[in-house]
Amino acid sequence: MSRILIVEDEQSIAELERDYLELSSFTVEIENDGLVGLDRAINEDFDMYILDLMLPNVDGFEILRQIREKKNTPILMVSAKKDDIDKIRGLGLGADDYITKPFSPSELVARVKAHIARYERLVNSNIIENDVIEIRGIRIDKTARRVYVNGEEKVLTTKEFDLLTFLASNPNHVYTKEELFREIWDMESIGDIATVTVHIKKIREKIELDTSKPQYIETIWGVGYRFKV
Repeated sequence: MSRILIVEDEQSIAELERDYLELSSFTVEIENDGLVGLDRAINEDFDMYILDLMLPNVDGFEILRQIREKKNTPILMVSAKKDDIDKIRGLGLGADDYITKPFSPSELVARVKAHIARYERLVNSNIIENDVIEIRGIRIDKTARRVYVNGEEKVLTTKEFDLLTFLASNPNHVYTKEELFREIWDMESIGDIATVTVHIKKIREKIELDTSKPQYIETIWGVGYRFKV
């Protein structure tokens, strides 16, 4: 349920706004003082702000300005002033909409619904889930390049991470040292494939409970390694 903060010094208007919004299943809270409203707007989480311009102690413009420094939450400015300069200033400071008193409560509700729905679509469209591999207590976050074993983060070097991720992305497939060297080191360096063995050893020290009996990276004698599932 979306939560809305109304900062309005005219109690009757604030209550009318609240009543209509609550009929539309919004949770609404009211503050009549600009300073208190500013504090709550900055330090609490709301899904939308409805700000009057003329407020005691701190006006709506200043509340708007400070909210926009920290949040992208939708803001609707409300004012008895019909001057375009106030509307231009409010929109210039980052308000999403501006409505002039007196207004139809149903129009207010419609605008609030539209702005919240638009904001939710925008936020959801920007959510990109991390690419994660999870196998028997080990969690490899490929996007963040972080590794966790039973919830505890393990710090791996770049090549250690790349090697572990490659093996875990191809479980039960046996790779020779030569194949792993070509896959992970590619043409970056020309060297002894023993570097693969060294890196496997270091990875095991970080992710295995008992390196003598590895549960993740298994040695296939005379062939290479595989990640067990």
